Amino acid sequence: MTAKKVVKKKVQYWGTGRRKKAIARVRLIPGGEGNIVINKRTIDEYFGLETLKFIVRQPLVLTSTLDKYDVAVNVRGGGTTGQAGAIRHGVARALCIADETMRPALKAAGFLTRDPRMKERKKYGLHKARKAPQFSKR
Repeated sequence: MTAKKVVKKKVQYWGTGRRKKAIARVRLIPGGEGNIVINKRTIDEYFGLETLKFIVRQPLVLTSTLDKYDVAVNVRGGGTTGQAGAIRHGVARALCIADETMRPALKAAGFLTRDPRMKERKKYGLHKARKAPQFSKR
């Protein structure tokens, strides 16, 4: 008789979040204690400001699933605020895949909406997008 290998597949829920130039690939792992790992560092090591940590946790707090999932994130591009917004968007999308009943609450809070605001391009004759050189009559 041959022995059969029993292979257990890990259930994971994926979500991609974007904000400004930041792109976050978020993985929700059920049965966790609520650990949030961003680029192989804990959330406390990665984000110094409490407001950014709050933004990342918002979808989990809203749906009361903070201690039900472990969150693993790969994020690149943009600054810290953009990255936090991208992670929030990705977590909300992954929660919708995990449990469709959470969708109305997340949608009402605006976590599923991609923020369309981007940096405006620089125009010729100006210093920045809108900053003009000093005007003098003579």
